Amino acid sequence: MAAGFITSGGGERKDYPGKMTWRMVITCIMAGCGGLIFGYDIGISGGVTSMAPFLQKFFPRVYRREELNSGGTNQYCKFDDAMLTLFTSSLYLAALVASVFASFITRKFGRKPSMVFGGLVFLAGSAVNGFAHNVAMLIIGRILLGVGIGFANQSAPVYLCEVAPANHRGKLNMLFQLMITVGILAANLINFFSAKMSNGEGWRVSLGCAGIPALIFLIGSLCLPDTPNSLIERGQLKEGKEQLKKFRGVEDVEDEFADIVLASEAAKQVEKPWSNLLRRKYRPQLVMVVLIPFFQQFTGMNVIMFYAPVLFKTIGFGSNASLASALISGGVNCVATLVSICTVDRLGRRFWFLEGAIQMFICQIIVAICIGLKFGVSGNPGELPVWYAGIVVFTICVYVAGFAWSWGPLGWLVPGEILPLEVRSAGQSVNVSVNMIFTFIIAQCFLRMLCVMKFGLFIFFSAFVFVMALFIYYFLPETKGIPIEDIAEVWKTHPYWKRFVDEDVARKNRFSGV
Repeated sequence: MAAGFITSGGGERKDYPGKMTWRMVITCIMAGCGGLIFGYDIGISGGVTSMAPFLQKFFPRVYRREELNSGGTNQYCKFDDAMLTLFTSSLYLAALVASVFASFITRKFGRKPSMVFGGLVFLAGSAVNGFAHNVAMLIIGRILLGVGIGFANQSAPVYLCEVAPANHRGKLNMLFQLMITVGILAANLINFFSAKMSNGEGWRVSLGCAGIPALIFLIGSLCLPDTPNSLIERGQLKEGKEQLKKFRGVEDVEDEFADIVLASEAAKQVEKPWSNLLRRKYRPQLVMVVLIPFFQQFTGMNVIMFYAPVLFKTIGFGSNASLASALISGGVNCVATLVSICTVDRLGRRFWFLEGAIQMFICQIIVAICIGLKFGVSGNPGELPVWYAGIVVFTICVYVAGFAWSWGPLGWLVPGEILPLEVRSAGQSVNVSVNMIFTFIIAQCFLRMLCVMKFGLFIFFSAFVFVMALFIYYFLPETKGIPIEDIAEVWKTHPYWKRFVDEDVARKNRFSGV
């Protein structure tokens, strides 16, 4: 393959030899299963909290309020309870803390140990939740799940970015998001059937089955080799080069190997990657790993996924109908992600970021209008016609599709691929930490916000969608098809970011032989 062609962002970069191999595809699927445990948890929480036996056992005050409201007074507020939201959101606070420790382990010991540890702890958390007898056990189990997710989310996207070739990195990295959607869909299916169990213990089945994706991820992680970048970074040059040959499916990996070694040498000079990330030349990457996950959470998507059954139940659906509606939206989420996987390396990151934002903005305005017209501010919808409910479900599904082929997968792909090796672990930890802290905030505040803001909550999120579209349009350069160690070049041609990275030109030119 020829080297030295011009990128869309300007500047010259190498096109390393390599081909798509079955080894690489299978390896990336196994690593992507880190998203499976994350997705299963996102999908399972809302379904469980909509099950009457679960509420009756652990949150009797919410259960009594729901029974009193079954005739229909204020539907907006009937699930508003601090302990109930803490059950959901405690996981994300634990994941936030865990991701900081995972950064150290990922850099010093490799990506694989972090993934293995994450799978083990998540498995333990699923067992505690499945056998829970009080709220304390539920919270402890959720914390263990959060630690597992923190480690998996920190290491798996980095792993995928490092092993995938540049021209296939988008679709292979998006396997992480695809597995998230598969996990959500599996959770919705299990919730739908376990809610029908006559013994009232269906919630135990839903929570305990989290052990299945945990085992899949754990076994897969144990079978994975570490990435060439990580091996080289830790001084194992021979092993790193051999792994690079296996992943690329060719013997001629000298150019890519040399560039990874040079990046590794630069990384070794960085004793404090966390403080190094604050340097002026890393300003573009730091801004992206903070604002992309921030905006990803303020699309409002996790509100839909966390509380889909609760949300549908709140806006007038029955218990089984709400679970079925959540199942439909989960299926749309999964299928739509495949669209992005098939096109992201051809159409690019910016296209899907912007298209998804426009689609989500329009849908949120429509949902706000529909709920506002029917519920008003009183929260009493009266009789909800089937056709009217159908419009709401359809619009939410279109919204979910917009997220699933844009901000969902790209929110993990872009932060992972833009980080130089010397700050990659620290930067990914920032990405996960920001994602988890705002996931925690949204999960903790949503039911209160729904009670206070009512249908205006959807307008609230649509405003953020509008702002994030402007952010992408003006500040994110295109990164499709660029080798991961060469992406730093795109900032030097960007009209805004080039002022921050000019100091690095001399060092980069020296490394590349210019």
